Amino acid sequence: MSKQVTRHDSDPNLPEFLEPKNRKFYETVVALCQDIENVVAENLSPEDQTGKIRELSQTAGVWSFNHPPDLGGRDDPKLVELVVLYETLASRNLLRVNGVFGPSPGILANVGEPLRSNYLAPLLQGNRVSAFGFTEPDDAKSSTSAVLQEDYLIVNGQKSYVTGGQTADFINTLVHVQDFGPSVVVIDREAEGVSIKRVFGSSDGSRHAYMKFKDVRVPVSHVVGGLGEGMPRALDQITDVRLMLAAQSAGLARWVIDYVTEHITAPHRSGSPLSTREGVRLRYADMRIEAFAVRSMVYRTARLGDAGENIVNEVIASKVFATEAIGRIVDAAIQLVGGNALRTGHPLLNIQQLVRSWRLAEGASDILRLNLARGRLDLGKGRI
Repeated sequence: MSKQVTRHDSDPNLPEFLEPKNRKFYETVVALCQDIENVVAENLSPEDQTGKIRELSQTAGVWSFNHPPDLGGRDDPKLVELVVLYETLASRNLLRVNGVFGPSPGILANVGEPLRSNYLAPLLQGNRVSAFGFTEPDDAKSSTSAVLQEDYLIVNGQKSYVTGGQTADFINTLVHVQDFGPSVVVIDREAEGVSIKRVFGSSDGSRHAYMKFKDVRVPVSHVVGGLGEGMPRALDQITDVRLMLAAQSAGLARWVIDYVTEHITAPHRSGSPLSTREGVRLRYADMRIEAFAVRSMVYRTARLGDAGENIVNEVIASKVFATEAIGRIVDAAIQLVGGNALRTGHPLLNIQQLVRSWRLAEGASDILRLNLARGRLDLGKGRI
């Protein structure tokens, strides 16, 4: 006989497999979300609201969630906790609320000196701002490159999609170093030879910079890890962000479905709720089926990672499926709610504009499909 899972709580959203430590963290995040909603309801000024939310998040231990343990972060953080955090926040549609998270260390998480004191610590203290330069422009004749001259790298090239690059103090830049290979180099934005070609926004509200590097001299001590170690470090960062995007997709799917449930069960001008119609029920069922699949695969992927498995392919699968599924779910929701959902400022329209970018972020869906196929067919990685 199969073992029955016994539930000792009244929260239907609590993942039934969480260990006690993870479950306590889940309860902390749920309570924080409620506190944040109460603050938002106070209609404070943006500055006061952000300040109160920051205090709540710091008290809950969420503000420094992504920080290294010796710099205030959680001891032995788990991927399941990452999923719990981002999925729960998204399920309350709180992703765009300021003050929840402190600065993320990103690719600098495990750097040594002098980067640790000069860049990582000031970053986490809020005194410096970073950006990540990874994407080359479509018309680039070559990748951003560098040559080693004594104790300096001479960097030339461009990065076309540096999120927050205009206001960043430094850019963690993926550079191909001659004779060594891909390396991540910390480049000060005000360094001689660094320029911004243009600044632009995207549909999700973020701002980006097209940056150029012309004979920029960077000390070798600004290389993260070591020369030629850039791609693994970049991919480690990207893998975590991909899982985060998948978790956010799972959470937003829950919020959208709750919104639609309330809409279709409410009184309707036709005399009976929309939920009585077969066509509405079929579309609604498909939304729930996809949301169930997304949530299941995202949590399973996190559990595999916490068990020590290589989950690069599983994270790719989760990210592709989840970000595409939330697009279909919110599109179906808009169809069921009708024209009102297309009004500027409507939450469903806002979500649609936000999640559309996720299918391109940290690797476009079709590129990731090719990577996943290569991982299995050429490298023998991944599972089903």
